[in-house]
Amino acid sequence: MQKDVPMIDAKDEYKRFVHLYGLEDNDSLEKAFEVAVKAHEGQYRHSGEPFVTHPIAVASILAELGMDNDTIIAGLLHDVIEDTSITNEQIRQIFSPEIAKLVDGVTKLKDLEFNSYEEQQAESLRKMFLAMAADIRVVIIKLADRLHNMRTLKYQSENKQIEKAKETLEIYAPLAHRLGINAIKWELEDLSLKFLDPDRYFEIAHRIEGTRTEREKYLKDVIEKLETKLSELNIPAQIEGRPKHIYSIHKKMADKNKVFEEVYDLIGIRIIVKSIKDCYGALGLVHTIWKPLPMRFKDYIAVPKNNMYQSLHTTLLGDDGRPFEVQIRTFEMHKTAEYGIAAHWKYKEGSDKSDNLDSHLAWLRELMDWQTDMKDSKEFMESLKIDLFADDAFVFTPKGDVHELPLGSTPLDFAYSIHSEIGHHCVGAKVNGKMVPLDYVLKTGDIVEIVTSNSSKGPSSDWLNIVKTNQARSKIRQWIKRENKADNIELGKSELEKEAKSQGFVLSRLLDKKLMEPMFRRYSFKTIDDMYAAVGYGGVTAKQIVTWLIQNSGIRSAAKQPQPQMVVVKNPEGEKGGKGSSEIKVKNESGMLVRLASCCNPVYGDEIVGYITRGRGVSVHRADCKSLMKSNTEKDRLIEVEWADNKGTRYPVRIQIIASDRPGLIADITKTIYNIGSDIQSIKANTTENRTAVIGAVITISSVDDVQDILRRIKSLKGVMDATRANQ
Repeated sequence: MQKDVPMIDAKDEYKRFVHLYGLEDNDSLEKAFEVAVKAHEGQYRHSGEPFVTHPIAVASILAELGMDNDTIIAGLLHDVIEDTSITNEQIRQIFSPEIAKLVDGVTKLKDLEFNSYEEQQAESLRKMFLAMAADIRVVIIKLADRLHNMRTLKYQSENKQIEKAKETLEIYAPLAHRLGINAIKWELEDLSLKFLDPDRYFEIAHRIEGTRTEREKYLKDVIEKLETKLSELNIPAQIEGRPKHIYSIHKKMADKNKVFEEVYDLIGIRIIVKSIKDCYGALGLVHTIWKPLPMRFKDYIAVPKNNMYQSLHTTLLGDDGRPFEVQIRTFEMHKTAEYGIAAHWKYKEGSDKSDNLDSHLAWLRELMDWQTDMKDSKEFMESLKIDLFADDAFVFTPKGDVHELPLGSTPLDFAYSIHSEIGHHCVGAKVNGKMVPLDYVLKTGDIVEIVTSNSSKGPSSDWLNIVKTNQARSKIRQWIKRENKADNIELGKSELEKEAKSQGFVLSRLLDKKLMEPMFRRYSFKTIDDMYAAVGYGGVTAKQIVTWLIQNSGIRSAAKQPQPQMVVVKNPEGEKGGKGSSEIKVKNESGMLVRLASCCNPVYGDEIVGYITRGRGVSVHRADCKSLMKSNTEKDRLIEVEWADNKGTRYPVRIQIIASDRPGLIADITKTIYNIGSDIQSIKANTTENRTAVIGAVITISSVDDVQDILRRIKSLKGVMDATRANQ
């Protein structure tokens, strides 16, 4: 035990806790104090205090929020699995399966190997959100844990202070806001600013303190006047000055380029009444006493926020010409504003709000929907921050239904927020009665109508660059994943082969059967085709997969192993005499004429094979060339070849397009090809009796990547059913 640090007595702590929060004696809670104190015995915090003071503080925050017995017990035990020898199974046996699940939900992932702290952070958060979806109490425990850690952050190193404060401001404070727990949100934000920008924090704190006397006198006069007028109207009310939060003042000063004196809510009044009717009565009263400022009124009672927050906000011009803000709400609304989901969670005994609680957690279900397809940890973290931190725009359906979307959302986001099929069949949108492009940015108050068509070919990959919400992005990816699986498999395999080659490896050597099971488990794949498809549609990057395989295979880079001698042959010629500046490496041969075969038109980046012709040197074919495979090829005349470099060479490639015939089809195709920087050598189209257009074209490109890009863009054009690279 550290010197001069008093021991913690479990029984004394339990009695103090029960008395402080007015709880009844509870055997399981007393047992939890006993287990926590014993498990953390000999462990100390950076402050020098016994470690168990932290879980006790977390349990205290949960008790202040009015949480139930199981949640408080889980708060006491939330670090025992991570930091002591106690297992989750022991918690299950001593307490209950429910408490064990809560504790497991807030336990960070530490046993698995991660490439970086960011990846570990992302996967731990992903685990927490999965647990949240099953039981929202998990995140309430985690917020209480983070709040106490922030209160004691001064004992950590400066680097750790900045790391934790940044993470808190980007993840946990927005999460508290999403859940409506403002009592925690405000404190997390203020504490984060204190460590991230201490100069600004103490400057604002000092200025607030400097105006305290004057502000308190002003508030006293306003409150007395309101009490008199409300009493005359027989509206019982509790009136108080609204607390001033340093971070919110800092943010308004920064975002709106204001000086300290221009921030309206330096002076704030809160009126709490018994009924909604009294809310609007009080609003009418304050508007007769003081002049309301235009565009500064918000009715969150008629249109509540997604986190259940309800209140009337209005900014008034005071008697001395200074603006001040008034919030008006009922006592029930005030409770929700402070404690959010914790005030209405569905497990609470006697709650009459359980029936509609799930509707307020729709964003969580959407979050879980899109995150299951997102394998990239960095992308997951960035998307999570956008979803949690985004401000909202309120838009309406033509029938008047309200939809809350993040600022920057488009009609496509609106369509997918209604239903997946509405989004998939969207062909246009009207905003306020006028047609707008699908990338139009919606504003609060817009009335949005989605135009759909059953003949729509569905979303294109370009839509991923238009939508703002991860909900819409996930549904688009799922559609592309389902409809274009064959193409995704082919594309994914190609990208993996290129990535492996760029790191000096051959993909087929890395795909060891012994590695497949752990790799599939790591990325939630069932088959190797699932892996290829996930890379193809962007659910995981080729670099992630290849890096994991390299780290776990133990195979040395091909670049470090003895290689067969490859002789560089410059300026290979096409079968029809066209010359290029690219170089082809031919194994163990020199002075040979090299030609690119016109039957398959190999392009820089294709897998290639050489065929020694009679009297015409080496003919270079794509490895999958059907002409080469079908002919009676003498196998001993096949020779290893590979690309040396590109040097700006342009290659001819044949493509074939199948589409519904329509006016402007050829023009759209040629425009798409030219826009990517390619030229068209020839184009020919035929139309069948059922109005299906079959279009063949020869285009020039620099590499196989260009081919894939052009084909993807052409497939997204209206009426196009398929676009492929032709062998002949």
